[in-house]
This record gives sequence, C-alpha cells and structure tokens, in this order.
Amino acid sequence: MTLHHTLTTHIQKAVLELFNISIEKVEFQATRKEFEGDITMVVFPLVKALKGNPVEIGNQIGNYLVANVNEVAKFNVVGGFLNIVISDAFYVEFFNSIKNNETFGFVAPKEGEKAVMVEYSSPNTNKPLHLGHIRNNLLGYSVAEIIKASGKKVYKTQIINDRGIHICKSMLAWQKFGNGQTPESTGLKGDKLVGNFYVEFDKQYKKQISELTAQGKTEDEAKKLAPSILEAQQMLLDWENGKPEVIELWKTMNQWVYDGFEQTYKNLGVNFDSYYYESNTYLLGKEVVQFGLEKGIFEKDPDGSVWIDLTADGLDRKIVLRSDGTAVYMTQDIGTAIQRVKDFSDVGGMVYTVGNEQDYHFKVLFLILKKLGFDWADSLYHLSYGMVELPSGKMKSREGTVVDADDLMAEMTTTAQTISEELGKLDGYSEDEKAVLFKTIGLGALKYYMLKVDPKKQMMFNQEESVDFAGNTGPFIQYTYARIQSILRKADFDTSISISGLELHEKEKELIKQVQLFPEVIQNAASNHSPALIANYTYDLVKEFNSFYQQVSILGEENQDKKVFRVQLSKSVGNTIKNAFQLLGIEVPERM
Repeated sequence: MTLHHTLTTHIQKAVLELFNISIEKVEFQATRKEFEGDITMVVFPLVKALKGNPVEIGNQIGNYLVANVNEVAKFNVVGGFLNIVISDAFYVEFFNSIKNNETFGFVAPKEGEKAVMVEYSSPNTNKPLHLGHIRNNLLGYSVAEIIKASGKKVYKTQIINDRGIHICKSMLAWQKFGNGQTPESTGLKGDKLVGNFYVEFDKQYKKQISELTAQGKTEDEAKKLAPSILEAQQMLLDWENGKPEVIELWKTMNQWVYDGFEQTYKNLGVNFDSYYYESNTYLLGKEVVQFGLEKGIFEKDPDGSVWIDLTADGLDRKIVLRSDGTAVYMTQDIGTAIQRVKDFSDVGGMVYTVGNEQDYHFKVLFLILKKLGFDWADSLYHLSYGMVELPSGKMKSREGTVVDADDLMAEMTTTAQTISEELGKLDGYSEDEKAVLFKTIGLGALKYYMLKVDPKKQMMFNQEESVDFAGNTGPFIQYTYARIQSILRKADFDTSISISGLELHEKEKELIKQVQLFPEVIQNAASNHSPALIANYTYDLVKEFNSFYQQVSILGEENQDKKVFRVQLSKSVGNTIKNAFQLLGIEVPERM
C-alpha cells in the first residue's frame, strides 16, 4: 500500500470521527522546501464542507494522525496546508521491502488484458534514416518499453512506406543515371545509394522546371508538365498495374534499403515485433473504401475520386482514393489499422509515433475508422512530436541537407572518445573495452538528449552539449551509475543483512523518497506517452544521490549498520538508474 493510500484512508477516518462527514478524496502535494514535512495535505477543499477555519481543521487532523497512525511522527500547519512528517521507521521498512527487488516499479501484464501496439520509424524506402527518424525511433521504442513496464503487453511495429510517387522518383533516377550501380559495386549502404538517386531526381526535376518557366509556363504548370514528374507518375501507374520490369526493379531497390535500415536499427538499439508494408495494406484500404461507398460513408465525385465529408465534425472533405483509382496515404493507413487488429486479436489500442505535421491526418484517420464502425478506434493515440532542428536550420531530404543517422551515431561515439581521453580516466582499459565504452557514452548522450525533452516540443539538437559530463545529460547520469558500482566493488563486507531501527540522515531519507516515486513515474510516463518524465526523474534521482554522496560517509562510516544500509541504498539507487535508462533504451557502463 502506498503512502498516499495509507494517509488517505486515515484522513478519511479522521474527518468522519472528528466532523461526522465522509469525504471521497484527499489532495496531497510535495511539501515546500522551507517547511518541515515529507508530504502535504491541502486542507482548503474541506473548508466548505467542514465549515471551519483551515488552520484549526489542519491541527485537528494532524493531532489525530500523530495519535493513531504509526507512519506519522509529527506535523505542522501553515495556512491551509497540513505538512506531515513521516517516521524514519516507515522509510526504513519500505526500503527493506524493495531493496532486493531488481525490477522495482515494473508491473507484469495482467492475464487477458488488451495489448497495445506501438508504431514507430515508418520510413520511406527512398532515402536513409536521418536525425528526425532518430527522434521518432527513440520515442516510439521508449514509449513501448514504458507501457510494457506499466503492466501492459506491447507489440512494436512499423509501416514501411514502400510504394508511391517518392519511391518511383528514386527508381527512375537509377534507371537514367545509375549505370547498374549496386551497394556491392559502390561500397555504399543500400539506403544511402537509393537516397542519392532521390536527390538526383530532384536536381533534374528542378532543372526542367526552370527550363519550362523560361519558356513562359507558370511555376505550377511547369511542376505538372516537367518530363521527370510525368515519367514518375507513369511508373507509379505501371507499378499498380503490375508491370513485371517495374515490380522487379522496385523489389531490388527496396531490398537494398531494408538491408541498410537493419544496420541502422541495430546500431541504434531499437527493434520491432512485426513489419507492415504499404504495398500490401493499401489494397485492403481500397476494399474498405468500396465498402464505405456502399454504406454511404464515402462519396464519389464526378471525376471518379472518392471522398469523405467531415465538415459536420468540424473538419474538411478528405480524399481517400484518386480519380485514377490509385491510393493515397489515408487509404493505406485505413487498411493497415484494420489488418493489424486482424493479425493481433488481443490488440485493444494503438500508438502512432508520427511528427506533429500529421496531426490533422490522424484526426481524420481515427474519425474515419470510428465511422466505419470499429470500436477499437476510440483507443487510438497519435504520439505527436515536434521536429528536430539544427543550429543551421531545418533539414531537407530532397536537397540532401539532412543529418544522416549513421553518420551522427558515429560522430557521437567519436565525440565521446575525445572527451573521455581528455578527462584521462581510461587507465586499465583494453582497446576493445574503450570502443564499447565510447559507443555506450556516445549513444547514451544522443538518446538522453532526445528523450529528456517533452515529445510535443520542437527541439534543437546540440551535439557538443549532449556529451557534456556535467548537468542534465546522459553521460553525467552514466558516470553516477559507474560511481555507485565502484562503491559496491569496494564494499568487502556482508551487505545482505536487513537493518532496522535506524535514525536516518536527512539525505538518506530524501534519497529513499526519490526511489519510492519510481513506480508512480512509470505509470505517469505511460499514460502521458512521455519518456521525458522518466529521463528527468532519473536526473533528479542522480542529483539527490550525488548530494548524499558528498554529505554522508558511506564506506568510511564507523557504525557498521549505517555503513551496510548506505551501501544497500546506493545499490538500490544504481538499480533504479539502470532500470530507468533501460526504459529509455540507454545502456549504463560498470565503470567510466
């Protein structure tokens, strides 16, 4: 039973006995630093019902708690706030109950409860993954891990956008300018090779637009009439009609990209339980559109295109099928959602990790699925996140001005190496151990910097700042974990015994209180789909530990019971750091 629950029960009983009134809930908040107390009850909400002075009410409840509740040592009242001091015995007892629980805070899934499917990454197969994809992957993976830790079964998935005009652009450019190049012949990762041809297409397309505008065409006319775009549109039609040579080239180039993606995912430390391909699910989407037409949910325009009118719902008309019969993104997303529920019968909700430029798209998608009669549509969630920018501005894929994901991970490792060597703490490491450590620090810095920011916020990525060994960074937290492991290695005495009856140092108490918050933080992070809550909790825990470490002797303590307890407490903090970072997909080094 949590402290909140225990105090709520006793306060409800106190109010009933003292004032003969039943109350449903009790409001708590953290005690302000300038007052003594571990938790504060807000008295104001009771004043109207109890018809009394908030200070007098607070004192009466406080006296009742001290007399009747073992956990409450003393209290003070400030205005309408009852500051409650919890006994040392409560914190020692709590700590002893969790100190050997290596998964403290994690909840196992309940039998028969609906699963959650989390979609992330979802790349196009016409370019390599970039900095924006890194934020997407890290957010999606972490949210999946957090939801799992909160007590739900989770499936990780992605939809690969392997069809459409953008894919045809790369294919067309390879046909015209590729000279038979392959990843093997060029030594390039497949996704990078294909991405180069996407950029090449854009160069040729812009050149043709300039030539047509010079001949008197408007820019809009030139964009529609440029030979490159007309050829790409024809290739898309050929693909949908199953033209053998187009399908063969499409399969070959996509496989190059998939092989490249897998390397990137492995390096980034993310994984998936299932893969969906737009080339498969768009057909189901087209079938559903036909069903919706028959039911009057969709409507056909004179040109043959199919739409849904959502103006009565405060939205616009939305196209779901083009006049030439080809599918749009909405068609594919309808088909994919339905297919997933068919494939995983225990899925009761889905989380879509997609940038905030698609907010409207997902409002429309969820509403369409609801109108089609799918009850699970109420449990769909768009994890909308802000874009990642660089000090130099926005990235543009078709212009080739993106930060490549593989290059960035390599740079982070190199930066971590440079800083570690400057700090000069690598004595006794083999070259292989150094390589592992540099990657652990570099990727830890990258992931933490990305995940400590609220997902909804746009963010600026500063590489140098992220690898700082001080402040709210991954390396700072990793260093604290390594420091704790050093303490544990030096503790050459029995630390397995349970210690009770201790009078706690204020820093010990604060540290236990911080560890105690971990289960609640996991639940909040899961319900808010926010790894930032885990990241910033971990930073607060680490700051509290470092304050404890500086002010309280651990291995130098003469009292054996206190020494054992402090080593145990350090171990528990280290374990919590490790578990929290696991939820963020970050590894922790045993020494740094």
